[in-house]
Formats: sequence, C-alpha cells, structure tokens
Amino acid sequence: MTAFLAPVIVAVILVGLSLLGSIVKIAREYERGVIFRLGRLIGARGPGVIILIPIVDRMIKIDLRVVTLDIPRQEMMTRDNVPVTVDAVVYFRIVNPEDAIVKVENFSRATYLVAQTTLRSTLGQHELDELLSQRDKINQQLQRIIDETTEPWGIKVTLVEVRDVVLPESMKRSMARQAEVERERRAKIINAEGEYQAAEKLVQAAARIAEQPVALQLRYLQALAEVASEQNSTIVFPIPIDLITPFVKRLGGGDGAKGVG
Repeated sequence: MTAFLAPVIVAVILVGLSLLGSIVKIAREYERGVIFRLGRLIGARGPGVIILIPIVDRMIKIDLRVVTLDIPRQEMMTRDNVPVTVDAVVYFRIVNPEDAIVKVENFSRATYLVAQTTLRSTLGQHELDELLSQRDKINQQLQRIIDETTEPWGIKVTLVEVRDVVLPESMKRSMARQAEVERERRAKIINAEGEYQAAEKLVQAAARIAEQPVALQLRYLQALAEVASEQNSTIVFPIPIDLITPFVKRLGGGDGAKGVG
C-alpha cells in the first residue's frame, strides 16, 4: 500500500508545484506584467507578487528599462546630391506597457523600422555641410519625429545620436582642396590687412614728420647709431636732401652777399 501511495503523492506534489507556478508570478522592480483574462485586457501589475487564475489568466512581462537600438549604416543622398553612409543609435523605453502590447504587434521591431526610415528621410532633407556641422540639431529633429510616431504605442524615445558619417574618397579629396584654398584665402586677407595697417601708420608718421622736419634728421641719426653698433667695416648710408638743404641755403646766401658787395 505504501509503495502504491508514494508515486501518487509525488505526482500530486508535482501537479501542485506546477499549479503554484502558474498562479504566482513575481515581477522585478523594472518589470510589469500585462494580464489578459479570457482574452480581455485586465491591466498592468507589478512589481512584486502577482496572483493569476490558472487557465483563465495569461501574463506578458514587459521590461521598462531603456533599450538601446542600433541602426546599421544606411546609404542615402543629401539634398545637395552627395552620397553618404550614416549609422545611428536610438534609446527608448516603455512608459505604457498596455499600449506596447495591445496597439503594436512587436514594439521593438516597429520602433527599429520607424527609426530606420526616419533617419533616411530626415537626413535626405539636409545638405552635407549641415549634416557635418549641425549634428545636435539633426539629432533633436530625429528624436522628435520618432517620438511622435511611437508615442501611441506607449514608447518614449529619449535620445537619438547620429554616430558616424562616411563620405566617398573623392568627396574627401574635394573637401581637403576646398579647405586648403580657404586657408590660402585667409592668409592673403591677413597679409593685405597687415599691409593696410602698416600703410596707415606710415601715412600718420609722414604727416607728423611734415609738421616737424627736424624729426626726420633725428630718425636718420638714430638709424646711423643702430647700424654703427653692428661694427661693420663699411657703412653706406644715403644722405637725405633735407639734411644738407640748410647748409646749401646758407652757402648760397653767403655767395650772394659777396657778389652784391
């Protein structure tokens, strides 16, 4: 009799454990259980212990943590007809587990496809310079468009980042030549600006010397002193007419006076 009851007791225990497992469910802090009773939505429960009616209730667990969705490289054409290859990453989380189960068949795949198509269509509306220089603005635009599409599904898109923009080699060479020409243009402008400022200073100096001609003589004497300090054996220095003009006038005046006498 004991030998007959032992298997029965074991079977009852196993059935009880199986029923207990189907009745009692545990949801972690970051999980919610969406419960259907005879096919009708009851609501989301959790976290903690969730009691179900066997055979009648069915529960689907939903993870509320942020999900990282990798968008592989997409080949596209910018508005100025430049072919580029772009990849991105999307961060989203579920804020309404009921809508994520009831209103869309596979929320993760649906979000992936929306992000992929939005990436292609949005970046195609921008020129290459905007794509390279206004990355933050484009990321915000992508995040807003994707979030508006997935909001009815109970999904919140928190961040979209365009990670890399790959250009053709010919375009890289063209941009390098353009950057080189731009640097040369800036160098010429800076050089011309320096010449202009130097000319302005020279005009001011000439105007000041014209007011006081003796200043020119002092400047030449100073230049002679600077050259003499180098201990050169031979110094060739032009003598300005202004230096000898007073002597010429004096000599000319003396000769004139003698001739008159």
